[in-house]
Amino acid sequence: MAARPVRKPIDNPKRAWSLARAIMSDICLYDETRIISGIEKDNLFDELGDEIDKGRELFKGRVTEEIYALNIYDRSVVDNLVKKKGEGVKSKIW
Repeated sequence: MAARPVRKPIDNPKRAWSLARAIMSDICLYDETRIISGIEKDNLFDELGDEIDKGRELFKGRVTEEIYALNIYDRSVVDNLVKKKGEGVKSKIW
C-alpha cells in the first residue's frame, strides 16, 4: 500500500478562506434543516456543535499555526453559516 503524500500546511490567508468556506458549504449542504431550526430557536451552536468542532479540527490540521490564529474558521462560521443561512429566518436574535 502506497503512503499518502504529506500536504504542506496552507500558509496563505486566501487559500485558508477557501478551505473554511468549503467546510461551511458541506455543513450547510448536509445540515440545512438543523441550521434553520437552530437559528429559529437560538441554539445553533448547541445543535451543530459537533459538526462545527469537527470542521474546526479539519481546518486546524490543514493550515499553519499563524493562519489558524487569524480566526478565519470562526469568522467563516458566522459569515457563511449564521448570516447566509439566517437570512429570512425568524429569530429572536434579529
